[in-house]
Order: sequence, then C-alpha cells, then structure tokens
Amino acid sequence: QVHLVESGGGLVQTGGSLRLSCAASGGTFSRSSVAWFRQTIGKEREFVASFFRSGYNPYYADSVKGRFTISRDNSKNTLYLQMNALKPEDTAVYYCALGTRLILSTVRTGSAYDYWGQGTPVTVSS
Repeated sequence: QVHLVESGGGLVQTGGSLRLSCAASGGTFSRSSVAWFRQTIGKEREFVASFFRSGYNPYYADSVKGRFTISRDNSKNTLYLQMNALKPEDTAVYYCALGTRLILSTVRTGSAYDYWGQGTPVTVSS
C-alpha cells in the first residue's frame, strides 16, 4: 500500500512562487508513474504535470507550461512541483498521484493512477 503526503501549499500573491512536495512511502516510487493534478470546487480534476517513468521527459498541461516544473528525487521517494509566476486561476487544491500500471497514452488521465494524496491548498491572491 502506497501512502502519499503533500506539503508546501499556502497563500501567495500573483506572480509569486511556491514549491510543493509529495513524500511517498510503501511502494516502488522510482519505477512508478507520478503526477500532479489540481481541483477547484465545482470543477473537474485537472491534470497539471507528470512523469511517465524515471528517465522520461515530463508532461505538462498547456496552462502551466513554462511556469511550473515537475521533478522527482527517487533517493528520497519525493515528487516536487515548482510553481512560478502564479496566477489567480492557479488557485486549487493540488494532489499528487502515483500509478503502477500506466501506459504512455494515459499519463494525463486521473483514473489511470492508483494512489492519491490528501491534497494541499494553493491560493493565489490578485
């Protein structure tokens, strides 16, 4: 059983930066697909960024490309999301996810992931 714990969310002004972390335990993090999603009240969960596998280039949603950077430290079983140039529309609860059986075409699909964290809220004030 994999356990994911996010941290690093908070309140930031427009144009500011935050770095989210997701600590994983209980699984084979280094061989898993990992991702960040976000969700606001009344909206569907939205893909943000992912790694299909270690050694693969990351994937990003168009809305965050050039501003957000996903990274992973397999030695620490930790996933990161560096968020720069934040906008009010980035306000959401951010979730990390881990999948063990993904195929490449599903890296942006939430239902393809097996495990989820509890989420960390990010609020960007205008």
